[in-house]
Amino acid sequence: MSVELFTDGREPDNPDTIVWRFLDMWKFEDFIRTGELFFNRADRFPRDDLEGLPPNEYMHAPGLHPLDINDIQEINSANASIAQFRESFYVNCWYLFDEERASMWQEYGADGVAIASRYSLLKAALEPIPDRPHLGLVRYGSKHLTGWNTQRFITTKREEFAHEREVRALLWIMDPFAGGNRHFDINNRAYDRPLTPPPPDRVKDFHRRSIDVQALVTGIVVSPYAAESRLAEVEKLIRSEGYTFPARRSDLARFPSVLPPADADLRKYFGQ
Repeated sequence: MSVELFTDGREPDNPDTIVWRFLDMWKFEDFIRTGELFFNRADRFPRDDLEGLPPNEYMHAPGLHPLDINDIQEINSANASIAQFRESFYVNCWYLFDEERASMWQEYGADGVAIASRYSLLKAALEPIPDRPHLGLVRYGSKHLTGWNTQRFITTKREEFAHEREVRALLWIMDPFAGGNRHFDINNRAYDRPLTPPPPDRVKDFHRRSIDVQALVTGIVVSPYAAESRLAEVEKLIRSEGYTFPARRSDLARFPSVLPPADADLRKYFGQ
């Protein structure tokens, strides 16, 4: 199935732009041994439970006022509907590379690696997947938003995440029997989130999809925070599975004295 662009979506100007995917070591081992990409359901992100929901500053869009007692129920219902729609989206995150950032290693792969690839190769890897694959750049803030659209929200994040420069690969897997009213209680009062989870036999927490690893990966970069022995471990794993792409240490490993500690408070570095 052809890879789709999100509603109002954007792609890099250069399709051969470098992209990285940061992984803890155990996740990298799983990727190499299985040859599968992991797609997490949009409402299952541990770091951000607002993933895929409209930003607070955009809540005026439906023409409702958050302090109007008559509008609150409609606002709750509008939010909860999006919260249920997002359960159909499964996300795989990449970094639009411009430079190495210690903060990204700290958050997403301190003991592990980054898979290096190119945007065009990632797009080609998604092509054979039958689950309506999408690919594009995440936008930050709310100034670009128009209308009330699930895809616009699923590809928008708050400004505080702008340093992640996310390229978002996404599968759209809809439950044909899904209902959109799980946010109403027995008194027909609307809440801003569904009151019950989706049925686990039909709506999975995640999906894994096989891809051509050798065609996707251009190289592996080992975290500057990883042990010295990690590079040899990574190279052995790559060769054991028959792959030929190279592995190297992060360029930041040459400057250990200027690296923030792996457990540093990231807000200090982002000014938050």
